[in-house]
Amino acid sequence: MTALATSAGNACALLFDVRDRGRHPAVVDGGATTSYEQLVARALAFAGALSDAGISTGDRVAIWLPRTADWAAAFFGTLACGAVAVPVNDLLRPRQVEHVLRHSGASVLVSAPALHESAPRPIESDAAVLDPADVPAQGSFVPVPRTAGDVAQIVYTSGSTGPPKGITVSHANIRAGTESVVSYLGIEPGDRLASLLPFSFDYGQSQMLCAVARGATLVIERSPIAARIVQGLRRREVTVAACVPPLWLQLLGVDAFGEAIPSLRLMTNTGGRLPEPAVRRLRAAQPQADLVLMYGLTEAFRSTYLPPDRVDRKPTSIGRAIPGAEIAIVDSAGARCEPGEVGQLVHRGPTVALGYWDDEDATARVFRPNPLRPPGTPGSERVVYSGDLVCADEEGDLHFVGRADTMIKTLGYRVSPDEVAEVLHASGEVTEAVVTSEPDDLRGESIVAHVVLAEGGDADRLERFVAGELPRYMQPARIEVHAELGRTPSGKHDPGSFARTES
Repeated sequence: MTALATSAGNACALLFDVRDRGRHPAVVDGGATTSYEQLVARALAFAGALSDAGISTGDRVAIWLPRTADWAAAFFGTLACGAVAVPVNDLLRPRQVEHVLRHSGASVLVSAPALHESAPRPIESDAAVLDPADVPAQGSFVPVPRTAGDVAQIVYTSGSTGPPKGITVSHANIRAGTESVVSYLGIEPGDRLASLLPFSFDYGQSQMLCAVARGATLVIERSPIAARIVQGLRRREVTVAACVPPLWLQLLGVDAFGEAIPSLRLMTNTGGRLPEPAVRRLRAAQPQADLVLMYGLTEAFRSTYLPPDRVDRKPTSIGRAIPGAEIAIVDSAGARCEPGEVGQLVHRGPTVALGYWDDEDATARVFRPNPLRPPGTPGSERVVYSGDLVCADEEGDLHFVGRADTMIKTLGYRVSPDEVAEVLHASGEVTEAVVTSEPDDLRGESIVAHVVLAEGGDADRLERFVAGELPRYMQPARIEVHAELGRTPSGKHDPGSFARTES
């Protein structure tokens, strides 16, 4: 293969720098295997096709595809031609897809006919459609040089209000985040990373980027059935599995997951706090595998991690700053909080995104000057105010308390929904739980618990347990039992599906 000249700033070099992996499997998808040689050639073919379609530096290219090797090739091909990738979750409905295309100003939509045919109505957009079937298996293209600060992708994520916002991510952000995670997780070329989450979700995309950055193998599993996922992890000899809490809880409900998977050496969690009982069950189910608990937000990708040697001792902690980042906990005045004092988590470092695409007001609210910079120093640096309330223990490890905008005000107290959910899980009566609130003339807000009962679980026993474990002001006014709980396209629990009413 012809040598590729990629600038150090271009994130497509993550793939092209490991092209010497040749025939080593890059992506395993069912019975199909794509080697590194094939993936690089396909990415260059996508770059050429986009260039032929008139795409040039800075243009936006939306990628609306299932998780496949072609998704990765389209992504790196987009970066190679100097354009900006706009990942679109393949589960989205036309209204959401149209918002992303319109808001990002995408010129091209890379998408397969099957997605359009399965949509309830046609997508209304001025973007030209590029069918991967029309892209050659391989091509030649000289990647466009980019600087580290150039925009690489726009990631759309739901905010607390309004339609999804586009988080503007630089080439440097992608490389710094990937290199940090690869470092603290110890990803090696021989690893086989399970792909269980959408590539449009930064945690799902991270599995692909980490695999590629080390020349490892990405193993795609699409089954929504937990038992089949467990079978796939075992059969395909996966070494690294990353899940969000609802998925871990589903896997723990599979009997076969209680038997060690010999190849599995590492499990990771982010996208929400994993209840302490689930942490201990994971450790018992797969004792040969390390468990890393992580915390992140798309605006800064990943912020903290708890190394495996501290998980058993601190199963509720989210750890400390990832390599290359700095974390501060500040009060409402911007002063640093003392250990044990609750404040907002602020993140600074090379993974801090550039801001929100085409939204100066939202950018100014979240991406602010560093409140702890020494007096007299330039104030151009921006840090991310996470909106998450945390506190540090005496050893410096962080503990998540709740979202600043989801804390429940009841009977004069501020209550963390996550703290109530932790007790619900500790009962052993439920497999899943989400805590919301609703207006209440007497209390201000009433706490409402939405649960899925475990096999043999009993709602009356659950209520008695909660009454014995929580003070009266923290007890749910109502516990609603569901067959299943709503989820966002990225697999997280969706509190909005339980009709939480803002007060």
